[in-house]
Amino acid sequence: MAREFAKGFYQSKAWKDCRASYIASVYGLCERCEAKGIFKHGNIVHHKVYLNAKNISDPNITLNHEHLLYVCLECHNTIHHAKHKATREGLVFNESGEIIKKD
Repeated sequence: MAREFAKGFYQSKAWKDCRASYIASVYGLCERCEAKGIFKHGNIVHHKVYLNAKNISDPNITLNHEHLLYVCLECHNTIHHAKHKATREGLVFNESGEIIKKD
């Protein structure tokens, strides 16, 4: 879920266009899985540079393909929650940050 300062950005035409063009540029595949030889659809365009209230208006960070990564939900959870692993095997975080059973 987007933080309050980022909600307008994620609803903007500029972001939606950038997101769509980035997904097309990587053929809709999770880039981290593909690097391991696994061909899986992505779900989330991840910003490699952590977005905050100071840089959310900088298109060089927010809309720059070089700062984006298209990943599946599992890879996105790994990126964001690597230091906060689930308490048990078979559990993951969903896109709302809730712990759920892994498919």
